[in-house]
Amino acid sequence: MKPVVSMAAASALSWVIAALVAGERTGIEILFGMLGPLAATSATWVLAERIYRQRAEVLTTVMATAFVAKIVFFGAYIAIVILVLRFRPVPFVVSFTSYFIGLYLIEALYLRRLFSKRSR
Repeated sequence: MKPVVSMAAASALSWVIAALVAGERTGIEILFGMLGPLAATSATWVLAERIYRQRAEVLTTVMATAFVAKIVFFGAYIAIVILVLRFRPVPFVVSFTSYFIGLYLIEALYLRRLFSKRSR
């Protein structure tokens, strides 16, 4: 659970700073660019950690299934934000892409640490 708290805290802090610099409207678009990747990485981390500790041999299958689910989730999420909420694409997409890359990098580092603990 500590990685989820760390990712959420880092995301929230960076969003506050960005929102103060960019202004209210853009800040909201940045927030929504953050929320999708944060939700996905948090859910993936909780699932991966639980599965790895209980039945490590099925983790690859679970992660592959989660990957497909995230493709559907991100497609729907982006469509809703752009088409339904009518956010401006550039601030949202820049934020989404930045948080996506950053949070998945953090998750990968936490996964590496989790796997290295067991291999010792």
